[in-house]
Amino acid sequence: MDCFVQNIGSKQVTTAAIKLSLASDRGEEKTLQNNFLKEKIKTCAVDFGGEFVSSVSKIIERAVVAAKREGLILENNVEEGAVAGAAREALSQIMNKALGLNVGGKIGIARYESHVAVSVYFGIGLLHLNEVGIGLGHRVV
Repeated sequence: MDCFVQNIGSKQVTTAAIKLSLASDRGEEKTLQNNFLKEKIKTCAVDFGGEFVSSVSKIIERAVVAAKREGLILENNVEEGAVAGAAREALSQIMNKALGLNVGGKIGIARYESHVAVSVYFGIGLLHLNEVGIGLGHRVV
């Protein structure tokens, strides 16, 4: 019997979502996904971009669609709402920096049992003056 049983909770799930949103390419994403899957944490990632205000609903929709497509959530109101709510929370944390500007980046989503986390990594652009930010949301299903 292993005396070092790891408790997986909100900290580990949110960490997985953040790491996935920061992955620099698809190869790194796949490596991270495989490593997290060994811990039974399901993950997925999806890119986004556009003007912030007009992209908010698209970003939330992309998060929900990716989570369903990759089998992180079931196709029902409770689980879709959890991902949408976590994504909206993540976006609200970035709003002050991004309002009126172009954004691009990656959404990282992670799930372990009832824990669902959404991390949104942003590159926020104004001419050549770029800013970065991360928003994070967590829900329990």
